[in-house]
Amino acid sequence: MADPSQIPEACPGTNSDQAGKTSICQGCPNQQICASGGIKGPDPDIAQVQARMASVKHKILVLSGKGGVGKSTFSTQLARALAHDPDQEVGLLDIDICGPSIPKMIGVEGQVVHMSSDGWNPVYVEDNFAVMSIAFMLESPDEAVIWRGPKKNGLIKQFLKDVNWSNIDYLVVDTPPGTSDEHLSIVQYLSSTGIDGAVIVTTPQEISLLDVRKEINFCKKVKLRVLGVVENMSGFVCPNCKTETQIFAPTTGGAEQMATEMQVPFLGRVPIDPQLARACDEGRDFMEEFPFSPAVQSLISIIDKIKSTIAN
Repeated sequence: MADPSQIPEACPGTNSDQAGKTSICQGCPNQQICASGGIKGPDPDIAQVQARMASVKHKILVLSGKGGVGKSTFSTQLARALAHDPDQEVGLLDIDICGPSIPKMIGVEGQVVHMSSDGWNPVYVEDNFAVMSIAFMLESPDEAVIWRGPKKNGLIKQFLKDVNWSNIDYLVVDTPPGTSDEHLSIVQYLSSTGIDGAVIVTTPQEISLLDVRKEINFCKKVKLRVLGVVENMSGFVCPNCKTETQIFAPTTGGAEQMATEMQVPFLGRVPIDPQLARACDEGRDFMEEFPFSPAVQSLISIIDKIKSTIAN
């Protein structure tokens, strides 16, 4: 696959006030027309996104207000759990452009994306489980992606319109922390294709919940349904005596209290399990290897709630 530096930066769009006026527009044959406002109209790529996404039944975004709360970890566990059903086709899309970690967590780091007549072919973990990430396009996992917003947005659009996801039941989208370009882009591009909603991941501390409140308000402003909030790293359960200890004690009631105040569903708590962190570091299937872990039992309960909510 081509090096990401060779991918053209995305134009600001014909509807933008900056159309034809930015440095990105230099050298474009349509620059003068755009600058004069001569081709204002809808983004023509949206129709291609709609056509490609028509074969995807369910689309779930995984969000977090703050980094380091285990959002990507939850995304991988959600996608793996859905793919454990051999009758379900699952896709996992990593749009954390500057910090892609999904390939390593899934165990496909270093794989290459190939081009076909149907578009970019995602990397398959299992016959029914496909993954796409910018990490597959980098020469080294240590390579920094130093891109401005328009170029990141352009790649996200390509992931949606040019990747051959085929007919899949679930597309799980792992996003970066915050409420910035990537979030606005993914919601804008998918809004007309039907997004089932967003799962928001947090930890119990108030400093994390403070940012999650912003994330929930972002969802409300862009009319994105909140499927529920997950409290990750919620205590530590000793693998021997099963005693639970609060490592990050909630000072304001934790995620459940916050969800009640914000009038969004609370999906459950996932306790800290060092085996989960190690499994992600090594790209192994934690839920399959440790089916009796308290963390696995919590994850299964949460994922069942998500599936039930989507089905209704």
